[in-house]
Amino acid sequence: MNIGELARRTGCSARSIRHYEKVGLLFSSRRANGYRDFDAESVPRVMQVAHFIRLGFSLEDINTFPRCMLREVTRAICPQALALHRKRLAEFDQQLLELSGRRERLARALDANAHPLDRVRSA
Repeated sequence: MNIGELARRTGCSARSIRHYEKVGLLFSSRRANGYRDFDAESVPRVMQVAHFIRLGFSLEDINTFPRCMLREVTRAICPQALALHRKRLAEFDQQLLELSGRRERLARALDANAHPLDRVRSA
């Protein structure tokens, strides 16, 4: 199938598909006219890549996943990839803690510098 058909079937843009191919997550052959030709296995692979991106993984992360993670469209995590998912969750937790601390410091700074009438209005 051509890239337009793959994009239609997966809901991903042709630009994203080209990028997935460029980083080695997807493969195509070339037709005589130079157009890309994707096989049927490309549909679930593109959908899985998009799923992992929505979960917060980068293309570089996805490229390190064991092949079991890219074979089919599934929410199941193969045993070889559980550690990667747990590591990413821990990174998100750390980012949330850091953001929460920043938010608190900013809120205190704003409160400390608020005009006395602003404090009454917001109470």
